[in-house]
Amino acid sequence: MTTLTSIMLEAAPVQPEGTGMSSILMIVALFVVFYFFMIRPQNKERKRMRDFINSLAVGDKVKTASGVYGKIKEIKDTCVYLEVADNVKIKVDKNYIVAPAENPAQETKK
Repeated sequence: MTTLTSIMLEAAPVQPEGTGMSSILMIVALFVVFYFFMIRPQNKERKRMRDFINSLAVGDKVKTASGVYGKIKEIKDTCVYLEVADNVKIKVDKNYIVAPAENPAQETKK
């Protein structure tokens, strides 16, 4: 048993293959992948939504994040007033308007 122990102790330590440069390149490649598949599309979507919100006008039919359809009657700095039924207006934060509305009656027929 002492012979086996002395052989194991005399064995040279194994050096990791590759250099520090390959590790750096791997980290850079990982960042590039994250940028093109996560960060860039998210920034494009954020810009598209900002442009949509800034282009809202009185009379536009929109849908809110909670699924309420309405027609814009008045626009303030941070909110809009939607008419959701005859003589029924609600105040909604601009950031919760998510899309232009299609006719909800047509959507249920599909």
